[in-house]
Amino acid sequence: MEWLQGFFADYGVMLAQETWNTILMMLVPTAVAYLVGIPIGVLLLVSAPGGLRPHRVLNAVLGWIVNIGRSIPFVIFIVVLIPATRIVMGTSLGVAGAIFPLAVAAIPFMARMVEQSLAEVDSGLIEAAQSFGANIWQIVMKVYLKESVPSLLRGAAISLITLLGYSAIAGMIGAGGLGDVAVRYGYQRYEVEVMIAAVLICIVLVQIIQSIMNVVVRRVDKRSR
Repeated sequence: MEWLQGFFADYGVMLAQETWNTILMMLVPTAVAYLVGIPIGVLLLVSAPGGLRPHRVLNAVLGWIVNIGRSIPFVIFIVVLIPATRIVMGTSLGVAGAIFPLAVAAIPFMARMVEQSLAEVDSGLIEAAQSFGANIWQIVMKVYLKESVPSLLRGAAISLITLLGYSAIAGMIGAGGLGDVAVRYGYQRYEVEVMIAAVLICIVLVQIIQSIMNVVVRRVDKRSR
């Protein structure tokens, strides 16, 4: 008990701060990725062959951009984006320096996830909306996006947990967060108990995120009622 009290006295404030930094590196990039990824995902679906407004060139260009973005390992991505990060965020270090590359890396991933979520919407609903004279904008907003909310929320959970792993990589090059704690204390200083504490906090964060999103999905999913 005394050891535990001493541990929290020595590392409690630091672990709390880095946990908050990790949460920021999950929430902010996920929000940005959704804001940008949803329009891209919609365009990918609408412009695809058989979509509401097929456009082969647009679909091919967007598809290539998204695929290229998804194919670059994040550890390379964050290094390549350092000049752009400095311009946009004013720094390439710390939490601020990690948010931009995390968001950029998440956008292609989110765009494909949105496209897949929208593609799962019952085609009968789309045909019904068209028969009532709904235009493309109305179909996208009132049918595709509205009906795919549960799937999009599941995607948000996946995105948050994925970015938790990415934030650990960002921490290795000066972004802070629990990944930085695990490397700096557990690997460089051989303080294994601090590394274990960081890992346990990550596990708890994942469980909390998944549990919250499961509850939210059950509440909004009409099929579960």
